[in-house]
Amino acid sequence: MGSTTDIRKGAIIRHQNDLWVVTFCQFVNPGKGAAFTKTKLRSISSGKGTEITYKSGETVDVVSVEHVNMQYLYKTGDSYSFMNQKTYETVDVRADVLGEDAKYLKDGLDVIAITHEGSVVAIELPKKVVYKVKQAPPAVKGDTASGNVTKEIVLDNDLKIYAPIFIKEGEEVIVNTETGDYGGRSQE
Repeated sequence: MGSTTDIRKGAIIRHQNDLWVVTFCQFVNPGKGAAFTKTKLRSISSGKGTEITYKSGETVDVVSVEHVNMQYLYKTGDSYSFMNQKTYETVDVRADVLGEDAKYLKDGLDVIAITHEGSVVAIELPKKVVYKVKQAPPAVKGDTASGNVTKEIVLDNDLKIYAPIFIKEGEEVIVNTETGDYGGRSQE
């Protein structure tokens, strides 16, 4: 048993006799009233999602998991292939297990796979990932006067984000994987 302070993205919780993986977690401390933790959970067995709010200090049955360093290789149909960096074993993970994190994957990306009883239940992405800009419309004179200082760009893994108008095709940009926001130009 643990408390609400043990809840993190990727944690496994036993709830209603089923195992659930935490896909989103936010600690909220309102000015008035008790603090609480908002979570989004996905059932490991059925894949269904739910939202649960835990009061601060409430006991939660957090299940132990193992963290394994893996590298993303490729996508085949509805599954993603990862390589265990210690054993070089290839593991296929279903798209529904990855959820929204799948859109940030690119060839060779190092991730931490969260496993329970030998199977991958979630992945932990690096906080910031560098991508190459595949498409970026040119900046149009007068855009800044209207307050429109961002434009939609397409990255090398087909991810679409909003970036400042000065970003051009071929440049490398940093993306925050927690928010999906532009994080600056890459210094590499």
